[in-house]
Amino acid sequence: MLLAAFITVMQVQGTAASSSNSTIDFRSLSDFGYLGYALLILSGAVLVFRRRWPVAVFATTAVMSVVYFSAEFPDGPGWLALFIALYTLTAYGDGRRSVRIAAVGIAVLATWWLIVGADVEPREALGWVFFRIGASTMAAALGESIRSRRVIAAEAQQRAEHAERTREEEARRRVDAERLRIARDVHDTVAHAIAIINVQAGVTAHVLDKRPERARDTLVTIEQTSSQALHEMRVILGVLRGSGDEPTREQGLNQLDELAAMAREAELDVKVEVGPIAPDLPVAVDRTAYRILQESITNAIRHAPGARITVGVECRSDVLEIHVADDGGHAGGREDERNAGAEAGAPIARRSNSAAGTGRGIVGMRERCLLLGGELTAGPRAGGGFEVRAHLPLNPAEAVGQ
Repeated sequence: MLLAAFITVMQVQGTAASSSNSTIDFRSLSDFGYLGYALLILSGAVLVFRRRWPVAVFATTAVMSVVYFSAEFPDGPGWLALFIALYTLTAYGDGRRSVRIAAVGIAVLATWWLIVGADVEPREALGWVFFRIGASTMAAALGESIRSRRVIAAEAQQRAEHAERTREEEARRRVDAERLRIARDVHDTVAHAIAIINVQAGVTAHVLDKRPERARDTLVTIEQTSSQALHEMRVILGVLRGSGDEPTREQGLNQLDELAAMAREAELDVKVEVGPIAPDLPVAVDRTAYRILQESITNAIRHAPGARITVGVECRSDVLEIHVADDGGHAGGREDERNAGAEAGAPIARRSNSAAGTGRGIVGMRERCLLLGGELTAGPRAGGGFEVRAHLPLNPAEAVGQ
């Protein structure tokens, strides 16, 4: 509003003052019913709407400029409104379309101004025509430069905000992944320990009166198992609290013999077949393989007491293969619980109508495999019993990225 009023006053007063001092015989602004004054006032007044309708305001000022100079009214600052309209068109327009409109408009105006000023006397006055052409071009170029800079700044701000959101999402994803990993570790640790303790406690109750020395051995096993479980839980809780002061041994295939020993103490007949294992086995693969074996043996202790178990581990070129199978032992109806849990995504699993198990252990094993780009199947064997097969790529980073 203030700019429109200022430009209007400048056009009227400046043109009136320049015409009174001019030696060129221009038409008076009061001719044709004060048409000159009307054109100067209206071209300045329409600038009030320059940001809302930049194309319409530019077209209006351009038409008024053509009429004004065609009527041979005095030259002067009567083109200020046109320059402001051109600047607004390119500065607040929509980019290429606005620039094209401005270019076409300047070309038309320049042609008309040159035609009208062709016979102007003295010839030096023709310099004002070239000044108007140059000033119009500069106004449009300045507006486009401002618009481009504003667009670049907005895009940079959007990229910065997107990068910040991406960092936050990545941080949340890593936190969620770490929580899920800790939850799996807690499940594996507690489930394995409780399964061993449950079996040993049952043996103790059975032989306490008849074979006290055997009962003593089972109580020692319970003590050792619970102590190890408590130690692992302290390590996990230390991670949650941010305390890494307590040293801990990394769990992996080097503890397979300990798993087999615990299974034997739980009255299972365990046969371990381990082929050559790469010395540079990735830590993630080693840890995942250990957890799969631990969970598979724990399931056998819980659901197939007295079973014969075969544990196989072998490296084949770029894959670590794991195979755990049992003959079902004398578990009876409890076999359905494992089948129920294995159904959650296992290709060969079957769910019994009487199943009551949650199957979170098998789901956890499968999730661990998928995180490394591997594959796990779990389900009942054709001749009875249960088996778990896992294939873990030895280069998990490439497998996940494929």
